[in-house]
Amino acid sequence: MPILNVIDRTGEQRAIEAGDGLSVMQVVRNSGFGDILALCGGCCSCATCHVYVDPAFGPGLPAMSGDEDDLLDSSDHRTAQSRLSCQIPFSAALDGLTVTVAPED
Repeated sequence: MPILNVIDRTGEQRAIEAGDGLSVMQVVRNSGFGDILALCGGCCSCATCHVYVDPAFGPGLPAMSGDEDDLLDSSDHRTAQSRLSCQIPFSAALDGLTVTVAPED
């Protein structure tokens, strides 16, 4: 089963086994991480699932939508690796992906 590596806000890293069909946000939230609030439930209308994506995986991710880009612009912690985890579908192609939960705004 593919692995998603998550680094929480305290710096602790955990490997999560995940199947296809869920977003990165859903995988993280379903695994008990409290750092990702995902207040909108994954409909790209807040930025409470903001993560930093390992740059090695950037080219394999779907393009960022205008809505996602606008929401990330509202964060004081946006970087070149910023994405909303609800907008990243997890699959076997992303096996080994590492995301770091961004600081809370």
